[in-house]
Amino acid sequence: MQQKDITIIPPDPKYDSHIRIEHKTLNVAAYCRVSTRFEQQENSYDAQIAYYTRKIGMNKSWNCAGIYADEGKAATGTKFRDSFNDMIEDCYAGKIDLILTKSISRFARNTVDCLRIIRELKERQIRILFEKENIDTMDNTGELLITILSSQAQEESRNLSENTRWGIIRKFEQGIVQVNHKKFMGYTKNEDEKLIIIPEEAAVVKRIFDLYLQGLGTYKIARVLESEGIRTTTGKEKWHHETIYKMLQCEKYMGDAILQKTYTIDFLTKKKVMNNGYVKKYYVRNSHEAIITKEQFYLVQEEMKRRSCASERSTRKRYSSAYPLSGLIICGKCSGTYNRVSWQNKSGKSFVWRCRERLKAGTVQCKQSATIRESEMMKLLSKLFNTIIKTDPADSTVYLIKTKAVLIVNLGDKGEFNDDDLTKQLLNKVIERIVVKDEKTVIVHFKTGLIMEKTLS
Repeated sequence: MQQKDITIIPPDPKYDSHIRIEHKTLNVAAYCRVSTRFEQQENSYDAQIAYYTRKIGMNKSWNCAGIYADEGKAATGTKFRDSFNDMIEDCYAGKIDLILTKSISRFARNTVDCLRIIRELKERQIRILFEKENIDTMDNTGELLITILSSQAQEESRNLSENTRWGIIRKFEQGIVQVNHKKFMGYTKNEDEKLIIIPEEAAVVKRIFDLYLQGLGTYKIARVLESEGIRTTTGKEKWHHETIYKMLQCEKYMGDAILQKTYTIDFLTKKKVMNNGYVKKYYVRNSHEAIITKEQFYLVQEEMKRRSCASERSTRKRYSSAYPLSGLIICGKCSGTYNRVSWQNKSGKSFVWRCRERLKAGTVQCKQSATIRESEMMKLLSKLFNTIIKTDPADSTVYLIKTKAVLIVNLGDKGEFNDDDLTKQLLNKVIERIVVKDEKTVIVHFKTGLIMEKTLS
């Protein structure tokens, strides 16, 4: 039997990772991160960057592919770590061969994310060196150690999250208000971390509440503020109606504060949900100086509820304040809201109000709704208010709306009102809704509870 002749064929340097790191010029990147004020004191962000810049520059076999650094970012997720994500994209693009980082906890504290990224980079022959743990991801024993240590880092994050939350809850119990005052119109903080009023911004807040109670919707308030050149708290010219809606619901403007409105359900993803009973809430009365009165705040909440109920009755998506009668006229047949429509005839252009459901789907949804001429409705209201003014003031129900009725009548003569905005504001303070019974009959519901059936001329 012939003796076996064995020849050893050396590996291709292109695929041997050990030969590759020793004999090939590598594109080396470093990743640095600090997430808390304490870490910045002990091992500063700038110090990490300087250290890795110097280390890569001292090795003649390394080319610096970049120092990627995130400051003040948590490691339990990668979504908001912009530099980290840029580094991974550069790895996929073939710009990086080796990554240096201080420790596993600096790289990622989420075990799943950590292992996924390491495996994806390993498939592309890109290694990571964790200096503190002395781990090379290309070693066979590396993944087991990384799994154990990253799980430990994740547990540390959970403990830190629970400890932080415990401290926040203790502050809530003491009535200490925590708010991002940089995006809070009307307030800032003093050196004692107490909320104090900014007079110029407080005037804007008061105007928003006043405009809403005068009958304007959030869309129209936004346009008014823009037309007057009033900027948002972040300095933007454009106002969004959602922002105004949230401001109108913010109890802090009346000097109170609800603490723990939201709840973080997962410390890894940092996902927050509205606290609808998950954990305790804390209501702190008179926690700081108020911008508006409590009476005005509660009037706004009642008005918001009224408009919401009106929208539900009429299947409309939102409250409208475009015209004096917008949102007030209701169909007596289908409970839908009436919309304003222009008619062109021989005598010229005129305006009528018709059932929205009838306009949208013809007689399928509403077969018997009546069409109302705007001029006739305004004349009817003018006569109605004149009647109320002449009514015995001893009637408390009538007396409550008498002053406003005088203002409406004085706006014009025989129902020919000249100021639509002011008319709208006054009508909304007096009238709850006007139900169209038929072509000639309407039922006016006042906010005081008074109900009057009237005939159109």
